[in-house]
Amino acid sequence: MDLDLAQVRAFAVTAEELHFGRAATRLGITQQGLSKRVARLEAALGARLLERDARGVALTGAGRRFLEPARRVLLQGEHAVAAVRGAGRPLRIDVWGHLYAPMRTLAQAVDAAPGLDVEPVPGRDLPSVAAALLRGESDAGFGRVHALPDGTTGTTGTNGTNGADPGLTHRLVRLEPVDALLSVDHPLAGRDSLSPVELRDSVLRYPAAVDRLDFLTRFATRFGITDRVGSTNLGLEHFVDQVGADPGCFSLVPADSPLPDRPTVRTVPLTDPTPLYAWSLLWRPAQNADPNPQLDRLLGAFTAEAARNRWLEYDPARDWLPDADEAALLP
Repeated sequence: MDLDLAQVRAFAVTAEELHFGRAATRLGITQQGLSKRVARLEAALGARLLERDARGVALTGAGRRFLEPARRVLLQGEHAVAAVRGAGRPLRIDVWGHLYAPMRTLAQAVDAAPGLDVEPVPGRDLPSVAAALLRGESDAGFGRVHALPDGTTGTTGTNGTNGADPGLTHRLVRLEPVDALLSVDHPLAGRDSLSPVELRDSVLRYPAAVDRLDFLTRFATRFGITDRVGSTNLGLEHFVDQVGADPGCFSLVPADSPLPDRPTVRTVPLTDPTPLYAWSLLWRPAQNADPNPQLDRLLGAFTAEAARNRWLEYDPARDWLPDADEAALLP
């Protein structure tokens, strides 16, 4: 039989997300269109690949057997197209941490390197992006690199900081100050600035499940914030509305991150110390892959923009970073 690559890709992305809505968003198609592609593939194969019920989406036995060969087929298809085009394929970058607007920083680096052909792709989180990089499906990732639940990052830092798996490497490219996001009715909302310890009596609201946001957890632990509550990730506007409706809670947002225009919330700078959110570029080193030749240009663009905009300034007497991020700055 002849495989339809659009159908195969629809299945592979849905298998990664285990959610038709998120998979459809990644592919830029409707959920109905995605369901039709998967159904046609299952009909052609004569086997059910995904189970769908009220609890969600799961791979069947046939789906688990089909997934890795399907990924290899998609990768070879991309190589075939690149070979015909001659000029090479775009630099695919999986981007995660969407509620903190990572595209702002990525776009600034790309704009500084005219002619760079980049294909940004939304990634779900660090584990899924790392897995895609190790499979060779992406050229780089952009977001915050942190310890995974098993205590590893799966990476080796460019400065020698190690995770359990040297199959990936990462470089810090920007440290971004974060502000407190508060309801206008919060007792501290009228302040011009706040120290993190002054938020101890407030509830830290996460924009997603608590176990998905390492930075917020490390912040709460460091500054003695014991009350924490997760949320369902329904987008930034919904989250800002949640904070605005609860004068007893707060969250953190990058200082330059664009927020929905809401009269119910305000941001207050944090000082003494100022928490910094660390953005990194993640990739497979040359000894483990055949890197896209544009990767070096992107790394150079990040280096130049970091120097021009003082993105990597850090003073431990003034600022705060989680330990692993601080270690990644060491020469």
